[in-house]
Amino acid sequence: MRYLDLENWPRRQHFAIFNAFDYPHFNLTANVDVTMLLASAKQAQISFTVAAVHSLARAANEIEEFRYRIRGSKVIVHETVHPSFTMLNHDELFSFCTVEYAPEFGEFQARAIERIAAVKQNLILEDEPGQDDLLFMTGIPWVSFTSMMHPIHMSPVDSVPRIAWGKFFEERGRKKMPVSVQVHHALMDGLHMGRYFMRLQELLDDTADLF
Repeated sequence: MRYLDLENWPRRQHFAIFNAFDYPHFNLTANVDVTMLLASAKQAQISFTVAAVHSLARAANEIEEFRYRIRGSKVIVHETVHPSFTMLNHDELFSFCTVEYAPEFGEFQARAIERIAAVKQNLILEDEPGQDDLLFMTGIPWVSFTSMMHPIHMSPVDSVPRIAWGKFFEERGRKKMPVSVQVHHALMDGLHMGRYFMRLQELLDDTADLF
């Protein structure tokens, strides 16, 4: 972890403007092509959810702005951020499942399997106090949504990105899936969001590491 040099940050004026907004978050929802990921997960007999979470987290970790977090009047840069996604239990209640991120899928999958098994036994609705090196994620597999809004804290400031994915649908012979990303505008712009979606699609198309 390190502090961002705000005085020499090219976006310092943008940061000051949007950090003063009552609601500084913005959201973008787009359909991504998951044809290759679905086929590869099925062939490798692995969980599509785990594979998707890894791709979503990897794209975020590779773009520095997704690792920025606001703390008071300062911005910190995490070396790594970790996915914390929701899971349903047998009572149809959701629990948080935080998995330590690893760039290599096999290592991440092993950690995810262990954490998922533990969470299924114990409902968890809290993260470590003050922990912000996370990516909040949720799956809405019943709806191919076209927009999404997440609850956030306004005070103290909450700058953790929110990512959601929805129900698959077919379009011209390809499998598509809506992905929603909600971020703090003081930390990034549409340019960075565009880079995220472009990198995510590259990862979804290149699934060699799933084997």
